[in-house]
Amino acid sequence: MSSTLQFQRLPFKLFSLLIFLSFNTAFPYDIIPRLDPLRGRVRRLPETSGASMSDDFQTFYYTQTLDHFNYRPESYTTFKQRYLINFKYWGGANVSAPIFAYLGAEAPIDNDLAFIGFLTENAAQFGALVVFIEHRFYGKSVPFRSFIKALENANLRGHFNSAQALADYAEILIYLKKKLSAPYSPVIVIGGSYGGMLASWFRLKYPHVALGALASSAPLLYFDNITPQDAYFWVVTKDFRVIQTNLNIL
Repeated sequence: MSSTLQFQRLPFKLFSLLIFLSFNTAFPYDIIPRLDPLRGRVRRLPETSGASMSDDFQTFYYTQTLDHFNYRPESYTTFKQRYLINFKYWGGANVSAPIFAYLGAEAPIDNDLAFIGFLTENAAQFGALVVFIEHRFYGKSVPFRSFIKALENANLRGHFNSAQALADYAEILIYLKKKLSAPYSPVIVIGGSYGGMLASWFRLKYPHVALGALASSAPLLYFDNITPQDAYFWVVTKDFRVIQTNLNIL
């Protein structure tokens, strides 16, 4: 089968991937890194063979806008935002090969790069470009290069939110598609936990940028007055009570 014909079938393959993952994908809880925003410490994870994946990635820095939503002089302050690209499997812009974009969450992107192999594992089948983008204020994407200094400054701390992060991702992805001359390459954004929430919101807020989103273990409804904070524990407790009752009957 020619490469052209293969990529003509790409939309259906991407749709199949989205459907499959909506039922089957979940990031194991014990490998998702978490950063304590008060102490700035990352929970170190054990070394695995996944760390070797970083050899296929090239690191870049985008001059990012600090404030996407205001026009005050200080809003035009910029900082360097890190993103990494794996070109190994990309079919190229000529055949509108897709772009898989992993949206970084509340940790340096290095941890996700080493342990989240889903994008790379599927890139070969879809001829996809793999992009990992670091969340603002984490890793090497911190304004003024100091996480503590950034949080101590009340004005600067106000730019540390998910809306600004989504705008960051949109700006970088639009820039990449233009730089790679790939206007017709579909973008699929992917994330887990908080990153999964970002992926879902990104698809809703920037549908002209992302064709689809894969959100794994994303607590989208876990907010006040939407889902009770004890809902999960209530379900587990109910299950145990049912099992205990059945055992007593037996």
